[in-house]
Amino acid sequence: MSKFRKKPDVIDAFKWTADIDQTEDPEWAVAAIERGDIWFEDVPKPEAVEMRIRTLKGVMTARRGDYVIREVNGEIYPCKPGIFEATYEPAE
Repeated sequence: MSKFRKKPDVIDAFKWTADIDQTEDPEWAVAAIERGDIWFEDVPKPEAVEMRIRTLKGVMTARRGDYVIREVNGEIYPCKPGIFEATYEPAE
């Protein structure tokens, strides 16, 4: 059996704070909101609001502190902070 290494990808991402202190609103995320591929739903406290993201695998949920990623092919999806930090590092 042959072995393969995953090619290194450079992705776009931001950490969603779910509050007025949000410092990043990338154009691609704003465009996804305008298209209806990202929307927000109120939930019982302490979360207060969740982000819903339409993906190829169905609707996924981002919660406060999660990262929102845009892959090389344009797909957007949420990622838990621990997984994100173990998988990705800043690109030059």
